[in-house]
Amino acid sequence: MVLGTYKEAVSARATDKDILKVSQDGGIVSALLIHAIEEGIVEGAVVAGKKDGEKWRPEPGVAMTKEDILGAAGTRYTMSPNLTALKEAVRQNGLEKVGIVLTPCQTLALRKLQAYPFARFVADKVNLAIGIFCMENFPIAALDTFSQAKLETPKDDVDKMDIGKGKFWITSEGEEKGLGLKFTHGYEQAACNICSDYVAEFSDISTGSVGSPDGWSTILKRTDAGKTIFDSAVEAGLIETKPMDEVKPGLPLLEKLAQGKKDKAAKELEKREKLGLKVPLVL
Repeated sequence: MVLGTYKEAVSARATDKDILKVSQDGGIVSALLIHAIEEGIVEGAVVAGKKDGEKWRPEPGVAMTKEDILGAAGTRYTMSPNLTALKEAVRQNGLEKVGIVLTPCQTLALRKLQAYPFARFVADKVNLAIGIFCMENFPIAALDTFSQAKLETPKDDVDKMDIGKGKFWITSEGEEKGLGLKFTHGYEQAACNICSDYVAEFSDISTGSVGSPDGWSTILKRTDAGKTIFDSAVEAGLIETKPMDEVKPGLPLLEKLAQGKKDKAAKELEKREKLGLKVPLVL
């Protein structure tokens, strides 16, 4: 299956206005983490927070409250090494049940940590792994290029960044500007070119905007744990849902993009092999 294995797909958004004010799309990640903490499903969560003085440079940290989660809401399109904060969550904070937000490549790394004994007593504390749809990631310097050099807006003046409808978008003082994605190619981190996973196939729940209407998120409930937590949040009234077959553009677009990433990665791996370069084992 091009989207990996999953139990159910739905379109969803948070019902909490405080979450929607700061969320990237439907606010699902924030809603799930807040629900999981308040219900004792997890004691805290590893998230990509904001580095002091640099609102677009993410810094991994441990969120313990609703306020912590809301403070880390939104997407920053450069890498946050969230797995590095997992040890902090378990050892320094003493958490026995941890939630974590990850990109697809990080999700695979987490599952490898859980499979091998050298990560015992750390990675096995993860009760909820939420994966984010991800086509590619950019160095922080590339964000400066997109914002300031291409769109003539200093990065520090940008209120929101987004990718959709074929463009990289910034919003500043209510004004939106878009840069065609053909102009962002070549700026992505090199490892992204051989990553074949768009939808975080190894997560408990994966989510992103593709496939759902504006302001909503597409959800793939993958594991029993993920489905149980998501359904619990829906029952509590924290999340509202729609069947995927009732929304546009729906799963066909998500499947198209996921397959495109797999095809692109396969071509790049073949190219590197022909050049005699070492390539990793990619699932």
